[in-house]
Amino acid sequence: MRRIRARNPVGSGDSAPGAGSPDGSAGFAGSAGPDSGAGFEFSFDGLPVRALPGQSIAAALWAAGILSWRTTRLNGRPRGAFCGIGSCYDCLATVNGAPNNRACLLPARAGDTVTTQEGNGRAWLQE
Repeated sequence: MRRIRARNPVGSGDSAPGAGSPDGSAGFAGSAGPDSGAGFEFSFDGLPVRALPGQSIAAALWAAGILSWRTTRLNGRPRGAFCGIGSCYDCLATVNGAPNNRACLLPARAGDTVTTQEGNGRAWLQE
């Protein structure tokens, strides 16, 4: 078996400028790193999630380690982002009480309330 090694591993002397910076900002001028103070919070199932301006809800959830925020209608299987471009509808979430929002396309806003969408998201019709 042949091993393939990365050409420029993070932290090596020959990597791109700033590629291994300790703050994760990759060394770009003006970039917002995780502790830059430029972010805000929204809630997901009652937990605070930090987001950066312009970041989608799906990206913020991924960054927080949350990989699923919807369950399927028939078997209740977990789903999250799949395509990331709004084509597949796997990333549907309930945002501020409104179901069926594609989290990969919807920008996160301060104070948003995002909840796991169960089934088709129309729970009020099943009562």
